[in-house]
Amino acid sequence: MQLTRAADKYSPLYFLASVGAGGMAVTFFMYLLFWVPHKGRAVPVFEDIMAAWSTGDMPLKVSIVVAMAGIAIFAIMNIQKLFWNISAYNAWKKTDAYKTFRTTNAETQLLAYPLALAMSVNALFIVGLVFVPGLWGVVEYLFPLALAAFLGIGLFALILIGDFLGRVMTQGGVFDVTAHNSFAQMLPTFALSMVAVGLSAPAAMSTNQFIVSAGVMTSTFFGTTALVYGLIALFTAFNSMLHYGTSKEAAPTLMIIIPVMTTLGIMFLRQSHGLHVNFDVHTNAGETMVFLSRLLSIQFTFLLLGLVVLMRQGYFKDFVFGDKTSPGSYALICPGVALSVMIHFFVNKGLVAAGIIPKYGAIYWTESAAAIAFQFAMVWLLFRLNRQHFGKSRSVEAVPAE
Repeated sequence: MQLTRAADKYSPLYFLASVGAGGMAVTFFMYLLFWVPHKGRAVPVFEDIMAAWSTGDMPLKVSIVVAMAGIAIFAIMNIQKLFWNISAYNAWKKTDAYKTFRTTNAETQLLAYPLALAMSVNALFIVGLVFVPGLWGVVEYLFPLALAAFLGIGLFALILIGDFLGRVMTQGGVFDVTAHNSFAQMLPTFALSMVAVGLSAPAAMSTNQFIVSAGVMTSTFFGTTALVYGLIALFTAFNSMLHYGTSKEAAPTLMIIIPVMTTLGIMFLRQSHGLHVNFDVHTNAGETMVFLSRLLSIQFTFLLLGLVVLMRQGYFKDFVFGDKTSPGSYALICPGVALSVMIHFFVNKGLVAAGIIPKYGAIYWTESAAAIAFQFAMVWLLFRLNRQHFGKSRSVEAVPAE
């Protein structure tokens, strides 16, 4: 057999390598968001970080160094994997394999493309906040550009979804129900929710009421569309899995609900903040704490479901610790990243804000440690998968997820 890297047999699911790296950059930004003072701003910027560096104690300085290094490393990885995927995707589009791919259930994997684009825009915005001095002084001019970028990506996603639904809903018998035995069809929901959370950022950070309202309304559209599509895909997939069992290569998608809940949860928080600051709409800390508790409950439910199936099928033994490769393995990164981010929000915007626990107390650091544990487990997993799929040549072909 000819020696080849796993990634040489292209699948659009490799866009998830870029998404995972972008998500890792977000997890390191959580250190700055919740530990660096940023009075008068929704997020910390370069000047806040430098002020904290000059006045903070040694643990805070270490956190800042780790956070900035992590953001830089994974943002670079995010862009590198995005460009690699775009190049590989453009070459793949010229092949007969691509034409055949567009006639199968797996066509929705193309939504990994706009998902990766939306994640990269989010990651680059974080890079700007952290590393560019004076950015906050011109940020109001950037918000319309951000809205335009995310709307363009959202339109791209809707076109891909429309192509898929237009085909399967007008040509009877072309959708293979037996191959719908995973949550792979939830990928469009993830893409739409990533667009939604990006559109909600100007709603939380702008002081211009028109920009805030535009962010709220457009993010609401994409968030609602994500929920509707996701519910349909969820229930129909469960029916197929109960009949035919879960596809082993696509089993990591059982946990795709976790990043969807995090992105939509942050969207709701951003909308609430923008409406409070600009339109005097009030949500109290107790309500936010209960809201985040419900999201975490859903996430841990699907985490347990996914782990049960993956362990029963021996997925980790084969595709993570073993010699087999599947581009669908990158779907394991997003749930861990999303849980890390959501735990940070739950602890800081839920428990601390509601006065249930003191900030920087023993319980605070115990629960924050759980978020950091998920984070560094995903750091290891991402580098492990990158070695398997993009490292030196090997004689194992990638197994495409359905």
